[in-house]
Amino acid sequence: MDINEASLAMHYELGGKIEVVSRKKIETSEDLSLAYTPGVAEPCRVIAKDYEQSFKLTRRSNLVAVITDGTAVLGLGDIGPTAGMPVMEGKCALFKEFAGVDAFPLCIDSKDTDTIVQTIYLISKSFGGINLEDIAAPRCFEIERRLKEICDIPVFHDDQHGTAIVVAAALINAAKVTGKPFGSLRIVINGAGAAGIAIGKHLINMGFGNVIMCDINGIICEGDQGLNPGQEEISHISNRDKEHGTLADALRGADAFIGVSRPNLVTKEMVASMNNGIVFAMANPVPEIMPEEALSGGAAVVGTGRSDFPNQINNVLVFPGVFKGALAMRAREITELMKQRASYAIASMIPDDQLAPNNIIASPLNKAVADVVAKAVADTAIEEGIARV
Repeated sequence: MDINEASLAMHYELGGKIEVVSRKKIETSEDLSLAYTPGVAEPCRVIAKDYEQSFKLTRRSNLVAVITDGTAVLGLGDIGPTAGMPVMEGKCALFKEFAGVDAFPLCIDSKDTDTIVQTIYLISKSFGGINLEDIAAPRCFEIERRLKEICDIPVFHDDQHGTAIVVAAALINAAKVTGKPFGSLRIVINGAGAAGIAIGKHLINMGFGNVIMCDINGIICEGDQGLNPGQEEISHISNRDKEHGTLADALRGADAFIGVSRPNLVTKEMVASMNNGIVFAMANPVPEIMPEEALSGGAAVVGTGRSDFPNQINNVLVFPGVFKGALAMRAREITELMKQRASYAIASMIPDDQLAPNNIIASPLNKAVADVVAKAVADTAIEEGIARV
């Protein structure tokens, strides 16, 4: 069987990848009285008087809702909330496996922004954090923004920020390997959707250099017509020299290419025109250029989103630790500085003396990463004065 057939067989066998497990055995009459009625009335009364006690007397302090509307599921697109459920279950399994964080999948059967925001807000008191997943751009930007304004728990769109954090971590180390000066890199991002725009913002905020955003029409420039709100916003802080042209034009002399778009858009001739290029071709399952082609074009470092090539750039290095740290501190939000510190924390998992073109990022299976990221996030929450414990 290939991986798809094997995965389907596993899902049929398991009938779902997660389950709810009781933390209290109910075996005696006293157990029942303590866990349920009449004893349970006392924690209810305490919470009614002091909302903050809900984080100490219930599991919400370690519980994340993984929420989708099914409009941008992996590489499958708009397949609907029910069909997106296996991905959400998988995400919940990763939360538990890598960070000990409990997570529950919720699939909302609506494409209306107001309905989605209201639904998530109304259930938010049951959770310690909200992980938005596989919601199409540009609605995802507004949904996250509005939820962050009204919810008192962290709201994090992983397709945006998880991707941005792990890409930055890989780029920190790739720059070290190639000797490229941090701060003056020319970085081309192809794909101006949720992930691409978030990556661009994050790299600009971290001071990597000049970011050139491209979409299907080529280079995005301030003043272009027909940009969606997310593209319009980043157009004001990217493409410093107001360039126009195609992806091939953007790549000439570029230090790095980051692809979050479609297969086979980059040729080895385009890579050859780069400046000792760093190529992160992350379209899945088929990247913008295959690693062997990029290397034959002269790429110095190549990364993909796939597990069968070196330098897999995968969000699982990010979200378990980010939420673990934020939940531990009862942080109300996940800030820009937390994201930056998370990138540096992930990059630090490969010591400088072990860095190499085929070893710039930790394995997604390295479970030590989550604790390092969690500490960076928790320490930042204390530093920024937003820890509530």
